[in-house]
Amino acid sequence: MNHQKAKQQQQLRRRRHVRQRIVGTAQRPRLCVFRSSKHIYAQLIDDLKGITLVAASSRTKNATYGGNVKAATVVGDYLAKTAVTKGITKAAFDRGHYRFHGRVKALAEAARKGGLQF
Repeated sequence: MNHQKAKQQQQLRRRRHVRQRIVGTAQRPRLCVFRSSKHIYAQLIDDLKGITLVAASSRTKNATYGGNVKAATVVGDYLAKTAVTKGITKAAFDRGHYRFHGRVKALAEAARKGGLQF
């Protein structure tokens, strides 16, 4: 098994481990985070209906570079404000296979400051 394939398998295993206990509902959607090298994306998902309720990313905001903590903070704040206007105040945080530090942590803390509880 080559290195890239093994890495993908490990990431998939970690992602499944994290998502075993997290299920998004209409009252408490799942806040899913995806992090690429240049941008960060977050969305609130109702898993029971299979729909995205709110989405935000560093690509939609006027950020020159989305691969840093500053951009993640902007995305988390925007996501929380949009969710609160739609009546969503609670969420279940889904970090995926990423560790809870750096950009992922900055997004989560900004979302908490914006009014989301998780």
